[in-house]
Amino acid sequence: MATTYLTRSLASTNTSWTFSAWVKRSGITATNYLISWGNSGTDATGIGFNADDTFQYYSESSPDNKHRKTSAKYRDTNGFYHLVCKCDSNAITLYVNGEEPTQSWSTGSSANPLDTSTMAIGKWITSAYYHNGSMSHIHFSDGYAYSASTFGETDSTTGEWKINTSPSVTYGTNGFFILKDGNSVTDQSGNSNNFTVGGGTLTNTLDCPDNVFATMNPLNANIGATIPTLSMGNNRTSNSIINKMQTQYSTIAPSTGKFYCEVKATAGSAFRIGISSYNSNQAQGSSDTQNRPGQFSEGWGYDKTGNVYKTESSVGSYTAYNTGDIICIALDMTNKKLYFKRNANAWENSANPATGSNGIDISSIPSGTGMAFGAGLESGSVGAAYADFNFGNGYFGTTAVTTNSGNGYAGAEGASKFNYQPPTGFSALNTKGLNQ
Repeated sequence: MATTYLTRSLASTNTSWTFSAWVKRSGITATNYLISWGNSGTDATGIGFNADDTFQYYSESSPDNKHRKTSAKYRDTNGFYHLVCKCDSNAITLYVNGEEPTQSWSTGSSANPLDTSTMAIGKWITSAYYHNGSMSHIHFSDGYAYSASTFGETDSTTGEWKINTSPSVTYGTNGFFILKDGNSVTDQSGNSNNFTVGGGTLTNTLDCPDNVFATMNPLNANIGATIPTLSMGNNRTSNSIINKMQTQYSTIAPSTGKFYCEVKATAGSAFRIGISSYNSNQAQGSSDTQNRPGQFSEGWGYDKTGNVYKTESSVGSYTAYNTGDIICIALDMTNKKLYFKRNANAWENSANPATGSNGIDISSIPSGTGMAFGAGLESGSVGAAYADFNFGNGYFGTTAVTTNSGNGYAGAEGASKFNYQPPTGFSALNTKGLNQ
């Protein structure tokens, strides 16, 4: 959703309203808005994240700007936040995951009224402060002030904050409920306040609040090094600098269980693709020339020539891959085996992940160590190179998986979509897969 937004017109004014949404961030340390409305740059209101990663309400109405934000900073790019902004007779209250964090007015002391104007979801109404990430279950109530507990509840078993799938909400004239299931912009409130896509491409990911998928971790970078560019919901890692083996790894690093993912060499084939440990900073080297898969003792990497590396020594010779190829990885942390294959071909080394035969022995990994999936540039690489990860959310970049009559193939947890059939017993790297 980095350059995607939705839009519609507002029909009336009000001093009370409520916004609620489940939000996954991809970009941090940049101002971005989840929702906004207004008529001009000096008459606009928005709710989103400040450049310092605080959650905020901001309103411009010259010469009196209104700004309320939290003290806490929100930099998690793996899970979903439940964010609520309640306006009760122009009094603003912000909620995060069911709680009311410490917050204050930086300027002003009350909100500006909701006015007759244009509304945008996913950006600031008059400029390009786009939300970089995903959004789900967006509610807006016009004329009614609701607390977070209307839209969410605490799970009695886990103690986690979760979606209330049937909230009791009066929506009012401008109110709506969109993105309930997938990427539908049709209003589910009964008001028919439908949105249209104002720019970009709205995609439907399986990544959602009740089943969170791994992405590449923007907070994991070489110490003191150049950070690769992440995009496409942090599922694309981009590298273009010669002799800098920039690598990014997944946000989830399992220490037990069986997991499957796919990596597409979308542009260039100069990647080393594999796994590495977060233990002892092995997935976080100290320079631009460190941390690619297979560089250290707790990692293995499959490169474009077909070699598989550990501690920079070849431990296997597989089939070379090229631009456009999809590399399939099966990681068996229960039996400490690792498997690779290219496209629809057989698993390398005549292996069979389902039976545990002929996989790469990774038993040297210390017990309890989490292993992350990653891709990094080879030394001497020239030109742009892009690797798209599909952890089961159903996309390579913006290209949807279309195999199996458009439905893809699910992992063992049944809540994923892959281009190729995962081995029996292997799950996507998501919360449902972790709970198998």
